[in-house]
Amino acid sequence: MTDLIVTTEGRAGRITMNRPKALNALSWEMSLALEAGLNAWKDDPAIDLVVIDACEGRAFGAGGDIRNMWDHGSKGDYAYSRGFWSDEYRMNALLKNYPKPVVSFVDGIVMGGGVGIASNCSHRCFSEKTLLAMPETGIGLLPDVGGTFILSRSPGRTGEFLGLTGTRIGVADAIFAGFADFFVPSADHAALKAELCKTGDVLAIGRYKQDPMTAQAPEVAPMLESLQSEIDEIFDNSTPMAIVEDLKASEADWAQAAAKAILRACPLSVASTLIAVRNAREMTTIEEALAEEYRFTFRSQEFGELNEGVRAQIVDKDRNPQWASPRLEDVWPDRAMFMLSDLGENEWKHGKA
Repeated sequence: MTDLIVTTEGRAGRITMNRPKALNALSWEMSLALEAGLNAWKDDPAIDLVVIDACEGRAFGAGGDIRNMWDHGSKGDYAYSRGFWSDEYRMNALLKNYPKPVVSFVDGIVMGGGVGIASNCSHRCFSEKTLLAMPETGIGLLPDVGGTFILSRSPGRTGEFLGLTGTRIGVADAIFAGFADFFVPSADHAALKAELCKTGDVLAIGRYKQDPMTAQAPEVAPMLESLQSEIDEIFDNSTPMAIVEDLKASEADWAQAAAKAILRACPLSVASTLIAVRNAREMTTIEEALAEEYRFTFRSQEFGELNEGVRAQIVDKDRNPQWASPRLEDVWPDRAMFMLSDLGENEWKHGKA
């Protein structure tokens, strides 16, 4: 079975994530195949737009293939993961800058590497089944695949909140935070995709989109807009330690949950994410953000905590990571700044295949 289906239908290039048993986790081979498809259609006059979706199941894409990265990195082979990220980020940038409309359809779980595909498209159609998160701080990474760039554009300090806590959100909050554009009910996805392929007209989305506040998914009910002022006040703090203290001091349930999430996460990742999201606010292109994210991911196995995070969450599944630096005070700000510092000759070269 092909993990990524790349074909054409009518006026559209079609890409379908097709690895359902792994929740469509993105492999290196899938990333390269997706990039090749995009490049093949870029100057093809027969293709007006690109449609990206996933096979039937629970997920659009639950992340990158981090288990395979761990298999290499835990043995001291860091080149595999570095090569994967370098190529994946180049694909993310191509998506973001693509000269034709790219329409993504999310109808389930979308996290990490899946977000890097779905949310870097020009027209992002999410359903009521959407469950989106950037949970990288929990495994020793930071929100990458352009995640810091998207988070930096979220209203107020929403980006810091979502990036540090890995909070799961639904379609209305995904639109509010800048990860999605339209709520299209799951039942209408097939019809809209068929019309896009037949006509090549992206304006067809307007006939299917609905008010996201009508989406009925109580487990991921909208919250961000109603909490905006509280989030802004707490996450405006200059250090992660101060953010945690203010969250703990709040009597609000959301703040208590956020404090627990941050304290469960990898301190090095939390500290680095706070800096990276704020740095990205000063950037004008996704390539700048990807380059900074690559500095962290490049170091994440050799000098960071990724191997331990993946061991605890994915391999042994004991959910009990033993971080080498277990306190935020241990890593703020020097270790975090090091993880994001220039790589010299190893800097991400986004134009090189």
